[in-house]
Amino acid sequence: MHGLASPRIRICLMLGFLLATRLPAQGKPRFEVTETTIAETQRAIREGRTTCHQLVEAYRKRIQAYDQTTHLNTVVLLNPTALVDADKLDREFARTHRLRPLQGIAVVVKDNYDTAGLQTTAGSLALRGFVPSTDAFMVKRLREAGAIVLFKSNMAEWAFSPVLTESSIAGITRNPYDLTRVPAGSSGGTAASVAASLAEVGLGTDTGDSIRGPASHNDLVGMRPTLGLTSRDGIVPLSITADVGGPLGRTVADVAVVLGVVAGYDPADPITRGIEGKPAIDYTKSLDPHGLKGARIGVFRRYVDAPTGDPEIKALTERAIADLKAQGAEIVDPFDIPNFEEVTAKIGCGNFQADLNAYLARHAPNAQYHSAQEIYDSGLYLPSVEARFKRGLEAHPGQPNPCPDTWHDVKKIAFRKAMTDAMDANHLDAIVYPTWSNPPRKVGDLKSSGGDNNQVLSPMSGFPAITVPMGFTHGTLPAGLTLLGRAYTEPMLIRYAYAYEQATHHRQPPVAFPPLR
Repeated sequence: MHGLASPRIRICLMLGFLLATRLPAQGKPRFEVTETTIAETQRAIREGRTTCHQLVEAYRKRIQAYDQTTHLNTVVLLNPTALVDADKLDREFARTHRLRPLQGIAVVVKDNYDTAGLQTTAGSLALRGFVPSTDAFMVKRLREAGAIVLFKSNMAEWAFSPVLTESSIAGITRNPYDLTRVPAGSSGGTAASVAASLAEVGLGTDTGDSIRGPASHNDLVGMRPTLGLTSRDGIVPLSITADVGGPLGRTVADVAVVLGVVAGYDPADPITRGIEGKPAIDYTKSLDPHGLKGARIGVFRRYVDAPTGDPEIKALTERAIADLKAQGAEIVDPFDIPNFEEVTAKIGCGNFQADLNAYLARHAPNAQYHSAQEIYDSGLYLPSVEARFKRGLEAHPGQPNPCPDTWHDVKKIAFRKAMTDAMDANHLDAIVYPTWSNPPRKVGDLKSSGGDNNQVLSPMSGFPAITVPMGFTHGTLPAGLTLLGRAYTEPMLIRYAYAYEQATHHRQPPVAFPPLR
């Protein structure tokens, strides 16, 4: 008798738990926001199972329950008008019965994007109190699509660190999969909050690593677009020659939706002239579960076989390559770029001081400090970034613009040619490698192997790259796989990443951040 009753009891307990997590005190159905997608959320709005107002409230409850109590520490500043914005969107839907592409979707924005009415600091105490009057171009596109800016996220101060997300404005952000570890940098606040379902999707920026690294460390999808597909206007710069903004999400589909919204020509940013007059692309049309059939993908063995790489990440990568092949891709292994060391030697070029001064003059004339030198002299920064800040001031004395943009830099042109020639010779559509060769470091660990594979191939060529989850190492630590293609091949990369994602389903939520009861 007991043996027959136990399964029924378990089923009843499970049903009771599900009802408890989906029914609020007043008895009305509640939409659970944990691990949802944009499509699921908007379907719930259309069907009357939730409202924009209720979605904001649900995310705020998760933030209150988890962000500070666990020391995750992703939130710099909540948007005080988020509920007002949500109510306007609810009234619009009641009137039109139609949803804009991101209507009702709660978005977290990295704290180096100008966001009208919200303090923007780039992680620095020196910019505390600076409130932009206008949105960065990409934030403007989000709002026009109906997104709700829920909060500004913590970042590595001035976006200096690809490894650690720490700022003088908000402290250290931790990894939701292991709170003793880092979420990578500098967009770690955005990534950790999306991974913990404190928001639906987010915006990050990537100069050398800072979208793809946090995506890998937080079991997310992250896209570094082609340099020039998205506008940099209104983003506090690290290096204009390589800076690019892009989306972070829990699924390839969500990243595709957001990329389609934020991409576009901006007269205020000359780098986007390459897409002037071209029609907008609906990247969701690339979401083909069979999209790897016929793809020809090269394995960049320099990164797969990194001598200091973690054996478990290498094993995951080998398994991912086999999965790509099983889904119909033709694998070219190994693939290399001839004379790689020579064509990448001293290829980086940036002028942090000139770029920051130009941003302050144009976008932040009312900020307390008006130049990089004034900020350095103020001492308002973490001791750990002082040396990096000083190098930025000393790099190009008396040279206001020593670094051509990526498409006109002689060294980068040569590197890009070497890369495309090698891809052409092997008839490749894309290149694959582990996003990081090592798992997330412990907070405070500055000696273990880092494993960042992101600083050269995509940033120095201007080519796009997408990171997608490929599994876990050491029990709970996520790892990501990168696919890189030629300029403006985002539709192809999304197609490949989606097919791999749908075949493997490696994304798992962090167990320390379950649905609220």
